[in-house]
Amino acid sequence: MAILFAMNNPLGVYISVPFCRAKCTFCNFASGAFAAERLQGYVDRLEAEVCGTRAATARLGAELVRPVDTIYFGGGTPSLLSASQVGQIFRALRDEFEVAPDAEITLECAPGQLAGETLEELQRQGMNRASLGVQSFVDKETASVGRLHTQEICKAEFARLRAAGVNEINIDLIAGLPHQTEESWRYSVEQVIASGAPHVSVYMLEVDEDSRLGREMLVHGGRYHASDVPDEDAVATWYEMACERLDAASVRQYEISNFAYEGYQSRHNLKYWKRQPYIGFGLDAHSMLPAAAGAVRFANTDDLDSYLGEARGPLELLPRNQAHRPEAEYLGREEAFEESLFLGLRLTEGVRLDMLREEFGDAILTAVMPAAFEARDAGLLAIERDCMRLTARGRMASNEVFSRLLIPAAA
Repeated sequence: MAILFAMNNPLGVYISVPFCRAKCTFCNFASGAFAAERLQGYVDRLEAEVCGTRAATARLGAELVRPVDTIYFGGGTPSLLSASQVGQIFRALRDEFEVAPDAEITLECAPGQLAGETLEELQRQGMNRASLGVQSFVDKETASVGRLHTQEICKAEFARLRAAGVNEINIDLIAGLPHQTEESWRYSVEQVIASGAPHVSVYMLEVDEDSRLGREMLVHGGRYHASDVPDEDAVATWYEMACERLDAASVRQYEISNFAYEGYQSRHNLKYWKRQPYIGFGLDAHSMLPAAAGAVRFANTDDLDSYLGEARGPLELLPRNQAHRPEAEYLGREEAFEESLFLGLRLTEGVRLDMLREEFGDAILTAVMPAAFEARDAGLLAIERDCMRLTARGRMASNEVFSRLLIPAAA
């Protein structure tokens, strides 16, 4: 296994743009339908954060290299950025980092919410990948959670991106939306296969208790179509069906929620699952960088007013008699092992036990193996030679598997 955070590992950069035209009823992310005039102030704040990041990360004891080979614009709805705002962000990034000529640059898009001028500027800056938040190809289902697009808008957006030369396109689908049935879910899966999208993300609806839909479900109410949310067993069955249909169409599962044609896996998201260094800018953006003791993880505030109102960069230290901001977490050997194990198991290829042993030593791996064998005997894990991976059943119950493995690892 390559030494984690080797100095020659290029960075992944995440840009958070938390603005939406409408907020989905199930969403509790740090995003919202904020006033449009705040967007320029937010971009100015982003620029200042990028420009100050090298000194700020140094004060955290983190190593921040200049090479960058993935950039991901997430949100929110980053496709709402204007062309000039896109240019402003990229100028700041290129001043602070060396963006590789073949960097993977991804934009999350809400179908029908990407202006032509913005697309042109993004492509001029090297954007070569788009992720479309379709969620469903059934209009009743998307309308029920507050999405503004229709099936026809989705198909037109896909065709427009392809015509513009953006060939790496991901389509998001969600199983478990209100009014969804087995038949309608099958229709959405068949539509995404027919589109020829080289990458597909399939999520089972997770309703946060603090979202509008979640609060209504807790009281068994009917607002936001809460009474029309399918039961969890049905959703699990639909997810398994999607896995089978996508595999039959050569859209192979490479992570619990992600599927792709060969060569079209998301390079940026693989950085998270393989514990490679990344830095995030903007509201609620998270980072993990190498540090002397192993790695340091830190995050920005998830409150927009606080983010915009800070006089200092969100990575700035508190008074000098304090070691670092409370948000900073220094990861030691045990934490690194647990993350390597759990994140690696999210990947279909699993983890190499010999590589874990080489990086972390035999004792810590030996401690976790009794629980791993129990999970194997329960049909949740496959252990073959020096490879451990989740079974199809284990992917459906991944949190249970991870909790089983965490207890002996932390002992």
